[in-house]
Amino acid sequence: QVQLVESGGGLVQAGGSLRLSCAASGRTFSSYAMGWFRQAPGKEREFVASINWSGGVTDYVDSVKGRFTISRDNVRKTMYLQMNSLKPEDTAVYYCAAPFRGYDPRLCDYWGQGTQVTVSS
Repeated sequence: QVQLVESGGGLVQAGGSLRLSCAASGRTFSSYAMGWFRQAPGKEREFVASINWSGGVTDYVDSVKGRFTISRDNVRKTMYLQMNSLKPEDTAVYYCAAPFRGYDPRLCDYWGQGTQVTVSS
């Protein structure tokens, strides 16, 4: 069983930055890949970024490449998403998920409760 708790969302102006955190429970945190997804009002949940078990391999949706950075600390059992140069179209509820098996959110077994990110223009 894995429990995930996100934090760090908020309201920010366009061009600003936020750092999201995802704290995980369970003894096997360092053994699986993890991902960030987001869901805007009226839209489907979409892939944002993923990171493998060691943190050495990352992947991003094209729309956030160069602006977002995913990372993890296996000692603290926490994953992060540093978001810079935020745009209004980044506004969504952001979720962390595990284990990450692919871009389809239905492939993840565990989800956090989500954290709201709102970017004003």
